[in-house]
This record gives sequence, structure tokens and C-alpha cells, in this order.
Amino acid sequence: MKAMILAAGLGTRLRPLTDDRPKALVEIGGRTLLEITLARLRTFGIREAIVNVHHFADMVVDYVKANQNFGMRIEISREEVLLDTGGGLKRAAWFFLEDATDRDQPFLLHNVDVLSTIDLAAMVRFHNEQRALATLAVQERKSSRYLLFDEQLQLCGRRFEREDRTDLVRSAQPLEALAFSGIHVISSQLLTLLTEDGAFSIFDSYLRLAANGERFLAFRAEESYWRDLGTIDSMHQAELDLRRGMLPS
Repeated sequence: MKAMILAAGLGTRLRPLTDDRPKALVEIGGRTLLEITLARLRTFGIREAIVNVHHFADMVVDYVKANQNFGMRIEISREEVLLDTGGGLKRAAWFFLEDATDRDQPFLLHNVDVLSTIDLAAMVRFHNEQRALATLAVQERKSSRYLLFDEQLQLCGRRFEREDRTDLVRSAQPLEALAFSGIHVISSQLLTLLTEDGAFSIFDSYLRLAANGERFLAFRAEESYWRDLGTIDSMHQAELDLRRGMLPS
């Protein structure tokens, strides 16, 4: 199984930490976010990953080389212009389609600024058993953006709290609003269905395809530790959580 780590963002909410380095190389407990994510993937058994880069891209390339690729095969996908999640994945699609055997395998898409104990093995099993096109780790918690699911955990839409806007592509009642946790399991077949071009959110593609009957499912992970490391305050809290033994060191 392969993975992609989304690490191309500017990390503006982490300034001044990202004034002289990419978000992926900001540290918690003496380890970079990229190292932490790669270690988690290795624990799960993944040995091949692609990382998209933009902000201070050469620093990431040099860092990976200096650490002997962390014992993995690591490819770099450079983005001269930020492509968002969907565009970034589409640019890196070759990595998941290069071998015929890959095309029947799901892969992981993981944000570099997400720290969690979500059970990736259970998530992949659920994805395969349910024959989903993509499975999304979600939790019931407060967020500025929600994904909307029916009682069968199928994706029906999304809601933006700040804009007071709802995009609904499938009718269902009741709907449950759940917060996305930055981890996807995706069937390689999805890559052949990405008709959007340039910079686009992967959720634009998910909703378009869900409207046509494709299966996008929620994997509920309320029991797991999760933290978005996109702000200075969140980084400080993660440091405290690490010292308290709330997550693997």
C-alpha cells in the first residue's frame, strides 16, 4: 500500500515558525511533522510515499535525502503553483498508477499537519469491506466546515458555518454533520475520474461523484486522539499532550 502526504501549504497560521521553513519541517517534541507522519505510515506497514511540496520545497527535498528517505521510497511532487488537495493528488496520480497491481489497491492521503491515533488498519478494512470509492476519517466535534452524511454513512454534502452555506448533492433525512480529520483511504479508480483541472479541492470531486451514485463513506473516529497542528496554540497543546502520554512519542 502507498500513501501521499499533503505538505505543500504555506502554513500561514503557523507564522513565525514558517517564516524560514515549510510547515512539514516545524517540530514537535524534537521531531518534524513530516517525520512524525512518515513514522506513523511506516508503523502501519507503508514503505512507499509521495510528498507534495511548494513553500521552501528544496528544504524538504534536502531533509528527506539527509535522512536517507527514512528507510522508505519517497517521491517528491513539486507544485510551482499551489494546486489544493485535488489538484495536488491529480498531479501525483502517476505514483499510484505506475504498476498494474497498484490499480487494484487503495492508498492513504494524509495531511502533514494532522496528529492522531486513528486506527488506519481498521479504516482500510472498513473501506475494502464497504467497497467505497473513498473513505473519510471524521469525528463529531466543533468545526467551521462539516461533511454531511446519511444514516448509512454515505456522503451527501458539506456545510460551511462561516458562510452559512450548504452544498447538498444527495437528498436524505436525517443528515449528520461531522468534521473531517485530514485522512482519506482512496481507491485508485478515483484517479481516473478526476475531470477537474488546475487547483481544486478533492471534495469538489467527491461531491460531484457522490451526486452520480459513487460511494464516499464516513469512518467514525471519535474514540481516537486527533489534533490539527495548523496553529501555534495547537502546536503548544500537542507538546503538552505528548508529555502527558496521550499519543505515541
